[in-house]
Amino acid sequence: MKEECINMTSKELTRLEVMQRVKNKEIKQKNAAEMLNLSIRQTKRLFKEYKKYGAKGLVSKKRCSKSNHILPQDIKQKAITLILKNYIDFGPTLIHEKLTEKHDLKISISSVRNIMIANDIWHPKKTKKRRIYQLRERRRCYGELIQLDGSPHDWFEGRAPKCTLPVYIDDATGKLMELRFVKSETTWNYMQSTKNYLIKHGRPIAFYSDKHGVFKVNHPSLKKEQLTQFGRALKQLEIELICANTPQAKGRVERANKTLQDRLPKELRLLNISTVKEANDYLPSFVKEYNKRFSKVAKSSIKAHRSINYFNLDKIFSLQNTRYLSKNLTLQYQNTIYQIKTSRPGYALRKAAVNIIEKENGEIFIEYKGQNLKYTKYHEQPYQGEVIPSKLLNQKIDQIKNRYKPSGNHPWKSYYPRKSLCTTAM
Repeated sequence: MKEECINMTSKELTRLEVMQRVKNKEIKQKNAAEMLNLSIRQTKRLFKEYKKYGAKGLVSKKRCSKSNHILPQDIKQKAITLILKNYIDFGPTLIHEKLTEKHDLKISISSVRNIMIANDIWHPKKTKKRRIYQLRERRRCYGELIQLDGSPHDWFEGRAPKCTLPVYIDDATGKLMELRFVKSETTWNYMQSTKNYLIKHGRPIAFYSDKHGVFKVNHPSLKKEQLTQFGRALKQLEIELICANTPQAKGRVERANKTLQDRLPKELRLLNISTVKEANDYLPSFVKEYNKRFSKVAKSSIKAHRSINYFNLDKIFSLQNTRYLSKNLTLQYQNTIYQIKTSRPGYALRKAAVNIIEKENGEIFIEYKGQNLKYTKYHEQPYQGEVIPSKLLNQKIDQIKNRYKPSGNHPWKSYYPRKSLCTTAM
Protein backbone atom coordinates (compact mmCIF):
# COMPACT_ATOMS: atom_id res chain seq x y z
CA MET A 1 0.00 0.00 0.00
CA LYS A 2 1.35 3.41 -1.01
CA GLU A 3 2.11 5.70 1.95
CA GLU A 4 0.53 9.19 1.93
CA CYS A 5 2.67 12.22 2.72
CA ILE A 6 0.92 14.85 4.87
CA ASN A 7 2.32 18.36 5.36
CA MET A 8 1.71 19.63 8.88
CA THR A 9 2.69 22.77 10.77
CA SER A 10 4.42 22.65 14.15
CA LYS A 11 1.11 23.54 15.81
CA GLU A 12 -0.65 20.62 14.07
CA LEU A 13 2.17 18.24 15.01
CA THR A 14 1.74 19.21 18.66
CA ARG A 15 -1.99 18.46 18.41
CA LEU A 16 -1.21 15.09 16.80
CA GLU A 17 1.07 14.14 19.68
CA VAL A 18 -1.53 15.11 22.28
CA MET A 19 -4.35 13.27 20.43
CA GLN A 20 -2.21 10.12 20.34
CA ARG A 21 -1.78 10.31 24.12
CA VAL A 22 -5.54 10.75 24.54
CA LYS A 23 -6.17 7.74 22.30
CA ASN A 24 -3.71 5.64 24.32
CA LYS A 25 -5.56 6.82 27.47
CA GLU A 26 -2.42 8.36 28.90
CA ILE A 27 -4.24 11.66 29.56
CA LYS A 28 -7.84 12.75 29.64
CA GLN A 29 -9.48 15.16 27.21
CA LYS A 30 -9.66 17.75 29.99
CA ASN A 31 -5.86 17.63 30.38
CA ALA A 32 -5.42 17.75 26.59
CA ALA A 33 -7.54 20.92 26.42
CA GLU A 34 -5.28 22.59 28.99
CA MET A 35 -2.11 21.50 27.13
CA LEU A 36 -3.41 22.83 23.79
CA ASN A 37 -4.97 25.96 25.35
CA LEU A 38 -8.36 25.02 23.84
CA SER A 39 -11.84 24.55 25.20
CA ILE A 40 -12.98 21.03 26.10
CA ARG A 41 -15.60 21.21 23.34
CA GLN A 42 -12.97 22.08 20.72
CA THR A 43 -10.70 19.30 22.01
CA LYS A 44 -13.52 16.74 21.68
CA ARG A 45 -14.14 17.88 18.09
CA LEU A 46 -10.45 17.49 17.22
CA PHE A 47 -10.32 14.02 18.83
CA LYS A 48 -13.40 12.97 16.87
CA GLU A 49 -11.75 14.09 13.58
CA TYR A 50 -8.53 12.29 14.56
CA LYS A 51 -10.33 8.96 15.24
CA LYS A 52 -12.22 9.22 11.94
CA TYR A 53 -9.47 10.43 9.54
CA GLY A 54 -6.23 9.99 11.49
CA ALA A 55 -3.51 12.65 11.26
CA LYS A 56 -5.15 14.08 8.14
CA GLY A 57 -8.14 15.13 10.24
CA LEU A 58 -5.97 17.58 12.20
CA VAL A 59 -4.81 19.48 9.09
CA SER A 60 -6.59 22.78 8.42
CA LYS A 61 -9.33 22.51 5.79
CA LYS A 62 -8.50 26.04 4.56
CA ARG A 63 -5.11 25.00 3.27
CA CYS A 64 -4.67 25.39 -0.52
CA SER A 65 -8.13 26.95 -0.83
CA LYS A 66 -8.94 30.47 -1.99
CA SER A 67 -9.69 33.13 0.60
CA ASN A 68 -13.28 34.23 1.10
CA HIS A 69 -12.07 37.84 0.99
CA ILE A 70 -10.17 37.64 -2.29
CA LEU A 71 -10.61 40.68 -4.54
CA PRO A 72 -12.77 40.19 -7.64
CA GLN A 73 -10.80 40.16 -10.89
CA ASP A 74 -12.64 43.20 -12.31
CA ILE A 75 -11.62 45.35 -9.32
CA LYS A 76 -8.01 44.23 -9.68
CA GLN A 77 -8.05 45.05 -13.38
CA LYS A 78 -9.57 48.50 -12.73
CA ALA A 79 -6.88 49.24 -10.14
CA ILE A 80 -4.11 48.13 -12.51
CA THR A 81 -5.51 50.30 -15.33
CA LEU A 82 -5.68 53.40 -13.10
CA ILE A 83 -2.19 52.81 -11.71
CA LEU A 84 -0.61 52.39 -15.14
CA LYS A 85 -2.43 55.44 -16.51
CA ASN A 86 -2.00 57.96 -13.69
CA TYR A 87 0.20 56.70 -10.86
CA ILE A 88 2.96 54.58 -12.40
CA ASP A 89 5.73 55.99 -10.14
CA PHE A 90 3.63 56.41 -6.97
CA GLY A 91 4.15 54.29 -3.85
CA PRO A 92 1.45 51.85 -2.61
CA THR A 93 0.34 54.09 0.28
CA LEU A 94 -0.08 57.19 -1.89
CA ILE A 95 -1.82 55.17 -4.63
CA HIS A 96 -4.24 53.79 -2.02
CA GLU A 97 -5.11 57.36 -0.99
CA LYS A 98 -5.65 58.50 -4.59
CA LEU A 99 -7.78 55.45 -5.51
CA THR A 100 -9.94 56.01 -2.44
CA GLU A 101 -10.33 59.80 -2.74
CA LYS A 102 -10.52 60.33 -6.51
CA HIS A 103 -11.82 57.04 -7.92
CA ASP A 104 -13.90 55.69 -5.00
CA LEU A 105 -12.03 52.37 -5.23
CA LYS A 106 -11.84 51.16 -1.63
CA ILE A 107 -9.20 48.47 -1.33
CA SER A 108 -6.57 48.04 1.38
CA ILE A 109 -2.97 49.22 1.15
CA SER A 110 -1.71 45.62 1.31
CA SER A 111 -3.97 44.69 -1.62
CA VAL A 112 -2.63 47.61 -3.66
CA ARG A 113 0.93 46.56 -2.82
CA ASN A 114 0.28 42.92 -3.75
CA ILE A 115 -1.34 43.92 -7.05
CA MET A 116 1.65 46.11 -7.92
CA ILE A 117 4.17 43.40 -7.02
CA ALA A 118 2.27 40.75 -8.98
CA ASN A 119 2.23 42.99 -12.09
CA ASP A 120 5.91 44.02 -11.74
CA ILE A 121 4.99 47.67 -11.03
CA TRP A 122 6.42 47.80 -7.52
CA HIS A 123 9.57 46.08 -6.25
CA PRO A 124 9.76 45.68 -2.46
CA LYS A 125 12.96 47.01 -0.96
CA LYS A 126 15.37 44.75 0.85
CA THR A 127 15.42 45.35 4.57
CA LYS A 128 18.77 46.77 5.64
CA LYS A 129 20.38 46.10 8.95
CA ARG A 130 19.75 49.38 10.69
CA ARG A 131 22.06 51.07 13.11
CA ILE A 132 20.42 51.44 16.50
CA TYR A 133 20.04 54.99 17.80
CA GLN A 134 18.78 55.98 21.20
CA LEU A 135 15.15 57.04 20.99
CA ARG A 136 14.21 60.51 22.15
CA GLU A 137 10.74 61.20 23.47
CA ARG A 138 8.74 63.97 21.82
CA ARG A 139 8.52 67.29 23.60
CA ARG A 140 5.33 67.73 25.58
CA CYS A 141 4.20 71.19 24.47
CA TYR A 142 3.25 72.50 21.04
CA GLY A 143 5.76 75.17 19.98
CA GLU A 144 8.41 74.11 22.48
CA LEU A 145 10.92 72.80 19.92
CA ILE A 146 10.81 73.41 16.15
CA GLN A 147 13.04 71.32 13.90
CA LEU A 148 14.10 73.02 10.67
CA ASP A 149 16.05 71.89 7.64
CA GLY A 150 16.44 72.76 3.96
CA SER A 151 15.52 70.12 1.40
CA PRO A 152 17.12 70.71 -2.06
CA HIS A 153 15.36 68.57 -4.67
CA ASP A 154 14.02 68.56 -8.23
CA TRP A 155 10.54 69.40 -6.96
CA PHE A 156 9.10 70.17 -10.42
CA GLU A 157 10.63 67.10 -12.14
CA GLY A 158 12.34 69.16 -14.83
CA ARG A 159 9.43 71.54 -15.52
CA ALA A 160 11.24 74.28 -13.58
CA PRO A 161 14.77 74.73 -12.16
CA LYS A 162 15.74 72.83 -9.03
CA CYS A 163 15.05 74.68 -5.79
CA THR A 164 15.07 74.25 -2.01
CA LEU A 165 12.22 73.80 0.45
CA PRO A 166 12.96 74.99 4.02
CA VAL A 167 10.89 72.76 6.30
CA TYR A 168 9.76 73.78 9.81
CA ILE A 169 8.15 70.97 11.84
CA ASP A 170 6.90 70.92 15.44
CA ASP A 171 8.60 68.25 17.56
CA ALA A 172 5.62 67.61 19.86
CA THR A 173 2.95 67.12 17.19
CA GLY A 174 4.84 66.50 13.93
CA LYS A 175 2.90 69.35 12.28
CA LEU A 176 4.37 71.20 9.33
CA MET A 177 4.60 74.80 10.49
CA GLU A 178 6.14 76.60 7.50
CA LEU A 179 6.97 75.67 3.91
CA ARG A 180 8.19 77.98 1.15
CA PHE A 181 10.07 77.25 -2.07
CA VAL A 182 13.31 79.26 -2.41
CA LYS A 183 16.30 79.14 -4.75
CA SER A 184 18.82 77.96 -2.17
CA GLU A 185 19.71 77.83 1.53
CA THR A 186 20.82 81.41 2.13
CA THR A 187 20.68 83.61 5.20
CA TRP A 188 18.09 85.89 3.58
CA ASN A 189 15.81 82.98 2.64
CA TYR A 190 15.94 81.49 6.13
CA MET A 191 15.30 84.91 7.64
CA GLN A 192 12.23 85.43 5.43
CA SER A 193 10.86 81.94 6.16
CA THR A 194 11.43 82.40 9.90
CA LYS A 195 9.75 85.81 9.77
CA ASN A 196 6.72 84.23 8.08
CA TYR A 197 6.69 81.54 10.77
CA LEU A 198 6.76 84.09 13.61
CA ILE A 199 3.93 86.13 12.10
CA LYS A 200 1.75 83.00 11.78
CA HIS A 201 2.51 81.23 15.06
CA GLY A 202 4.60 83.43 17.37
CA ARG A 203 8.00 82.81 18.97
CA PRO A 204 8.86 79.17 19.87
CA ILE A 205 11.18 78.25 22.72
CA ALA A 206 13.93 76.82 20.48
CA PHE A 207 14.88 75.92 16.92
CA TYR A 208 16.73 72.65 16.21
CA SER A 209 18.87 72.64 13.05
CA ASP A 210 22.00 71.13 11.49
CA LYS A 211 25.45 72.76 11.42
CA HIS A 212 24.95 74.61 8.15
CA GLY A 213 26.90 77.89 7.90
CA VAL A 214 23.66 79.87 8.15
CA PHE A 215 23.13 78.61 11.71
CA LYS A 216 26.64 78.03 13.07
CA VAL A 217 30.10 79.54 12.58
CA ASN A 218 32.18 76.64 11.27
CA HIS A 219 35.39 78.42 10.26
CA PRO A 220 38.23 77.16 12.50
CA SER A 221 39.93 80.57 12.70
CA LEU A 222 36.81 82.26 14.16
CA LYS A 223 35.69 82.08 17.76
CA LYS A 224 33.19 79.36 18.58
CA GLU A 225 31.00 81.76 20.56
CA GLN A 226 30.65 84.09 17.56
CA LEU A 227 27.13 84.21 16.13
CA THR A 228 25.95 84.10 12.54
CA GLN A 229 23.48 86.71 11.33
CA PHE A 230 20.64 84.19 11.74
CA GLY A 231 21.85 83.26 15.23
CA ARG A 232 22.08 86.93 16.20
CA ALA A 233 18.50 87.53 15.04
CA LEU A 234 17.19 84.60 17.10
CA LYS A 235 19.12 85.81 20.16
CA GLN A 236 17.44 89.21 19.87
CA LEU A 237 14.09 87.41 19.69
CA GLU A 238 15.00 85.29 22.78
CA ILE A 239 14.79 82.05 20.79
CA GLU A 240 17.36 79.35 21.52
CA LEU A 241 19.20 77.86 18.52
CA ILE A 242 20.41 74.26 18.97
CA CYS A 243 22.55 72.49 16.35
CA ALA A 244 22.41 68.69 16.00
CA ASN A 245 25.56 66.58 15.66
CA THR A 246 24.00 64.02 13.27
CA PRO A 247 21.03 63.90 10.86
CA GLN A 248 19.52 61.11 12.99
CA ALA A 249 19.31 63.48 15.97
CA LYS A 250 16.74 65.58 14.08
CA GLY A 251 15.10 62.55 12.54
CA ARG A 252 11.60 64.01 12.61
CA VAL A 253 12.35 66.70 10.04
CA GLU A 254 14.56 64.31 8.04
CA ARG A 255 11.69 61.80 7.73
CA ALA A 256 9.35 64.65 6.83
CA ASN A 257 11.77 65.65 4.03
CA LYS A 258 11.68 62.09 2.69
CA THR A 259 7.87 62.07 2.73
CA LEU A 260 7.68 65.49 1.08
CA GLN A 261 10.15 64.53 -1.66
CA ASP A 262 7.96 61.52 -2.43
CA ARG A 263 4.49 63.11 -2.26
CA LEU A 264 4.82 66.81 -3.08
CA PRO A 265 6.32 66.49 -6.61
CA LYS A 266 3.53 64.07 -7.57
CA GLU A 267 0.86 66.43 -6.24
CA LEU A 268 2.42 69.31 -8.22
CA ARG A 269 2.42 67.12 -11.33
CA LEU A 270 -1.25 66.14 -10.93
CA LEU A 271 -2.21 69.82 -10.53
CA ASN A 272 0.04 70.83 -13.47
CA ILE A 273 1.99 73.32 -11.33
CA SER A 274 5.28 74.33 -12.96
CA THR A 275 6.35 77.59 -11.31
CA VAL A 276 7.60 78.48 -7.84
CA LYS A 277 4.88 81.13 -7.37
CA GLU A 278 2.05 78.69 -8.15
CA ALA A 279 3.66 76.09 -5.90
CA ASN A 280 3.95 78.53 -2.98
CA ASP A 281 0.29 79.45 -3.43
CA TYR A 282 -0.64 75.74 -3.27
CA LEU A 283 1.51 74.89 -0.22
CA PRO A 284 -0.99 76.09 2.49
CA SER A 285 -3.64 73.61 1.31
CA PHE A 286 -1.00 70.86 1.06
CA VAL A 287 0.21 71.59 4.61
CA LYS A 288 -3.37 71.46 5.91
CA GLU A 289 -3.95 68.04 4.33
CA TYR A 290 -0.54 66.75 5.45
CA ASN A 291 -1.12 67.77 9.08
CA LYS A 292 -4.58 66.24 9.04
CA ARG A 293 -3.11 62.92 7.93
CA PHE A 294 0.21 62.70 9.81
CA SER A 295 0.18 64.99 12.87
CA LYS A 296 -0.14 63.79 16.46
CA VAL A 297 -1.77 65.25 19.56
CA ALA A 298 0.66 66.90 21.99
CA LYS A 299 0.93 65.35 25.44
CA SER A 300 0.29 68.72 27.07
CA SER A 301 -2.43 71.21 26.20
CA ILE A 302 -0.08 74.13 26.97
CA LYS A 303 1.02 76.13 23.90
CA ALA A 304 4.59 77.35 24.20
CA HIS A 305 4.51 80.02 21.49
CA ARG A 306 5.08 83.57 22.71
CA SER A 307 3.98 86.93 21.35
CA ILE A 308 6.05 88.92 18.83
CA ASN A 309 4.76 92.28 20.06
CA TYR A 310 7.38 94.96 20.74
CA PHE A 311 9.81 93.34 18.27
CA ASN A 312 10.77 95.10 15.04
CA LEU A 313 11.05 92.05 12.77
CA ASP A 314 12.16 94.08 9.73
CA LYS A 315 15.13 95.43 11.65
CA ILE A 316 15.98 92.17 13.42
CA PHE A 317 15.94 90.15 10.19
CA SER A 318 18.59 92.23 8.47
CA LEU A 319 22.38 91.98 8.26
CA GLN A 320 23.94 93.87 11.17
CA ASN A 321 27.66 94.51 11.63
CA THR A 322 29.71 96.73 13.92
CA ARG A 323 32.34 99.13 12.57
CA TYR A 324 34.51 101.81 14.22
CA LEU A 325 34.78 105.30 12.76
CA SER A 326 38.20 106.65 11.86
CA LYS A 327 39.54 110.10 12.77
CA ASN A 328 38.06 111.35 9.51
CA LEU A 329 34.67 109.78 10.38
CA THR A 330 34.93 107.15 7.65
CA LEU A 331 34.33 103.40 7.73
CA GLN A 332 34.67 100.53 5.29
CA TYR A 333 31.94 97.98 4.60
CA GLN A 334 31.65 95.55 1.68
CA ASN A 335 34.66 97.15 -0.07
CA THR A 336 33.03 100.58 0.06
CA ILE A 337 34.22 103.55 2.13
CA TYR A 338 31.42 105.58 3.73
CA GLN A 339 31.89 109.20 4.88
CA ILE A 340 29.71 110.25 7.83
CA LYS A 341 28.05 113.67 7.51
CA THR A 342 27.29 115.36 10.83
CA SER A 343 26.72 118.85 12.22
CA ARG A 344 28.19 118.01 15.63
CA PRO A 345 31.93 118.42 16.28
CA GLY A 346 33.92 115.79 14.40
CA TYR A 347 35.94 114.71 17.43
CA ALA A 348 32.75 113.56 19.20
CA LEU A 349 32.35 110.57 16.86
CA ARG A 350 35.99 109.59 16.51
CA LYS A 351 36.52 105.87 17.22
CA ALA A 352 32.76 105.52 17.85
CA ALA A 353 31.22 102.06 17.36
CA VAL A 354 28.40 102.23 14.84
CA ASN A 355 25.93 99.54 13.74
CA ILE A 356 25.59 98.93 9.99
CA ILE A 357 22.17 97.59 8.99
CA GLU A 358 21.81 96.11 5.49
CA LYS A 359 18.36 95.31 4.10
CA GLU A 360 17.70 92.52 1.61
CA ASN A 361 17.33 95.05 -1.22
CA GLY A 362 20.86 96.35 -0.51
CA GLU A 363 19.80 99.51 1.33
CA ILE A 364 22.35 100.55 3.99
CA PHE A 365 21.65 102.30 7.31
CA ILE A 366 24.38 103.43 9.72
CA GLU A 367 23.12 103.68 13.29
CA TYR A 368 24.73 105.24 16.36
CA LYS A 369 22.99 104.92 19.73
CA GLY A 370 19.67 104.21 18.03
CA GLN A 371 19.90 107.20 15.67
CA ASN A 372 20.53 106.98 11.92
CA LEU A 373 23.58 108.87 10.64
CA LYS A 374 23.75 110.57 7.27
CA TYR A 375 26.55 109.46 4.97
CA THR A 376 27.93 109.56 1.48
CA LYS A 377 29.76 106.87 -0.46
CA TYR A 378 33.34 108.05 -0.69
CA HIS A 379 35.10 105.30 -2.57
CA GLU A 380 34.18 101.85 -3.85
CA GLN A 381 36.99 99.31 -4.27
CA PRO A 382 37.01 96.37 -6.70
CA TYR A 383 35.96 93.10 -5.09
CA GLN A 384 38.10 90.00 -5.59
CA GLY A 385 38.19 86.46 -4.22
CA GLU A 386 34.55 86.09 -3.19
CA VAL A 387 34.00 83.35 -0.58
CA ILE A 388 31.06 81.11 -1.56
CA PRO A 389 29.67 78.29 0.66
CA SER A 390 29.51 74.88 -1.00
CA LYS A 391 25.69 74.84 -0.99
CA LEU A 392 25.60 78.12 -2.95
CA LEU A 393 28.35 77.31 -5.45
CA ASN A 394 26.03 75.95 -8.16
CA GLN A 395 23.74 78.98 -7.88
CA LYS A 396 26.72 81.35 -8.24
CA ILE A 397 28.00 79.50 -11.33
CA ASP A 398 24.52 79.67 -12.90
CA GLN A 399 24.44 83.44 -12.29
CA ILE A 400 27.81 83.84 -14.01
CA LYS A 401 26.67 81.74 -16.96
CA ASN A 402 23.42 83.69 -17.32
CA ARG A 403 25.07 87.10 -17.47
CA TYR A 404 24.21 89.28 -20.44
CA LYS A 405 25.91 88.27 -23.65
CA PRO A 406 25.73 90.61 -26.68
CA SER A 407 24.20 89.27 -29.86
CA GLY A 408 26.23 88.48 -32.95
CA ASN A 409 25.36 91.78 -34.68
CA HIS A 410 26.07 93.92 -31.60
CA PRO A 411 28.41 96.89 -32.27
CA TRP A 412 30.83 95.48 -29.71
CA LYS A 413 31.41 92.57 -32.05
CA SER A 414 31.91 94.68 -35.15
CA TYR A 415 35.09 93.89 -37.00
CA TYR A 416 37.52 96.73 -37.45
CA PRO A 417 40.43 95.79 -39.77
CA ARG A 418 43.80 96.70 -38.40
CA LYS A 419 45.82 99.25 -40.24
CA SER A 420 48.87 97.76 -41.86
CA LEU A 421 51.99 98.50 -39.92
CA CYS A 422 54.05 98.27 -43.11
CA THR A 423 54.12 100.96 -45.72
CA THR A 424 54.68 100.13 -49.31
CA ALA A 425 57.91 101.31 -50.77
CA MET A 426 57.63 104.25 -53.05
